[in-house]
Amino acid sequence: MVLTQSKGILRIILSLAGVSALLILFYNFSAISGTSIILHPDGERFVRPAKGGSLKGIDPLLNPEKGPPGKLWAPGEANRTAATLLSLVRNNELDGMLSAMRDMERTFNHKFNYPWTFFNDEPFSAEFKERTRKETKAEVRYEVIPKGHWEIPSWISKDLMAESAEMLTEKGVQYSKLESYHQMCRWNSGKFYEHPALKDIRWYWRVEPKVHFFCDVDYDVFRYMEDNNKTYGFVINIYDSPESIETLWPQTLEFIAEHPEYLHPNNAIKWLTDSRNRPLHNDKANGYSTCHFWSNFEIADMTFWRSKAYKDYFDHLDRAGGFFYERWGDAPVHSIALGLFEDRDKIHWCVSYSPFFPGP
Repeated sequence: MVLTQSKGILRIILSLAGVSALLILFYNFSAISGTSIILHPDGERFVRPAKGGSLKGIDPLLNPEKGPPGKLWAPGEANRTAATLLSLVRNNELDGMLSAMRDMERTFNHKFNYPWTFFNDEPFSAEFKERTRKETKAEVRYEVIPKGHWEIPSWISKDLMAESAEMLTEKGVQYSKLESYHQMCRWNSGKFYEHPALKDIRWYWRVEPKVHFFCDVDYDVFRYMEDNNKTYGFVINIYDSPESIETLWPQTLEFIAEHPEYLHPNNAIKWLTDSRNRPLHNDKANGYSTCHFWSNFEIADMTFWRSKAYKDYFDHLDRAGGFFYERWGDAPVHSIALGLFEDRDKIHWCVSYSPFFPGP
């Protein structure tokens, strides 16, 4: 009886080993040949790299950095630079903001005490101020966005905006009918850095409600960016909904035609126009890959946003109306501008302190 059971178990083990061997063989063959083996819901194919049978050494996320090179200033080793932790948040998002603050303070800011700057299109409540102040020893600023920076511009047709929202909704574009979402995208794209509260601030780290930070950051991130001549730090780049930005790239090309002098010689246009990884995205977005830095987390030098090149670019987009007739987000707008007008070597992957976004 025991012998029979042992033989049965042995057969199962051998069967599993055989199936595993076949799967490994199939994976290796697919990887070497470049055969597409995963289909996306939209019909696009994911093609495995044509090097070996593993993504190790190809996908950087499988080989995380040990930390950025160069001098890393520990707490108390150097003076703080002109920087702030920045959040656009509403009173009803208080609980999500408190959660994000606790993580940020625990992992980073209790060591460096950079000020927090909160923005809202309406005054903050007494409860919001009282409870957020308790989460940090740093200075906290509560700022109201000027109406001229938030309101829908006079040149935008409300009727056309409503019709466009209907069309976008039919295409499955999120937040199409939510005016405040369009206003938020425009403000984050081209208005926040003009607020008087930030006039003496160069750097910001954007912190969204509900985000979580798990890794301790024991060096002054802002000083690292400044000392190493970096302009922008990101943790992930993803693909946008092409239906939301169909005319963004054509408008960008029109702007470049008018201002070729703004193109940086070491730009990242190949990344912006890649058509191999998501050909349907490139096609629907009229030549733009839709790949962008996810601006829910970004560390940036506002000197770039305040430059003539970026301000002229934003003004061009603003007059085109795509923030309201489509749903142009600040993430693709920031990414395209950085990819075209900035030295790509000044864009920094902040892999060592990636946050977690639980979603809406």
